[in-house]
Amino acid sequence: MLTIEKKSLKVGKYVSTEHVDTVIKTYKQERWVHNSERIGKEDSLSVWYSIEELEEFMAKSRENGGDGIRFYFAAYPENYTEKAGFAGRQTLVLVATKSKELETGVTNKDIYIHDGEGAKILAYNTGSICPPLCGKPPKPKPASADDWGDIGVTIVDRGEKGLTVV
Repeated sequence: MLTIEKKSLKVGKYVSTEHVDTVIKTYKQERWVHNSERIGKEDSLSVWYSIEELEEFMAKSRENGGDGIRFYFAAYPENYTEKAGFAGRQTLVLVATKSKELETGVTNKDIYIHDGEGAKILAYNTGSICPPLCGKPPKPKPASADDWGDIGVTIVDRGEKGLTVV
C-alpha cells in the first residue's frame, strides 16, 4: 500500500495579547495616523467578517482547488458609493489561493474561476470596517470584566496637532 504524506502549509502561529497590542500600536503610530491625515478622516483600523461568511468563502475556495487565502491590504477609491463612509478607507480583500511547488520554493497563486462570462478571481470584500462601522460599546461592568480587552488602545502623539487616543 502506498501512503502519501500531505505536507502542512501552515505559516502562521497563535500569538499573545502582548504581541497583538504591540503590532496594533505600531500600526497606529507608524501608518494609521499618516493615512488618516492624508485622507482627511480617521482611516479604518479593522475589518470584521462573520464566521459564517468566512466558512462559506473557505468552502468555495476548497471546491475550486484552493488551499489558502491571501489577505490583500486595499483601499476603497475616493468616489466609492456602494457603502456609506467607506470611500478612501482601508479594507481587506480575501483571495482564494492554490499552492504550487516550484524549483525555487512554494508559491501561492490566486484562483480564477470560469462562470460563463470568462475567468474571474475568487475573492471576497466589503466586510464591516471600523471606522465608520464600529458598533456601540457594551454597558460598563465591574472593573474585573474585560469586554473590550483594551487591545490596541493607543495614544498617538501628532506633534503640533495634539494627541489622539485610538
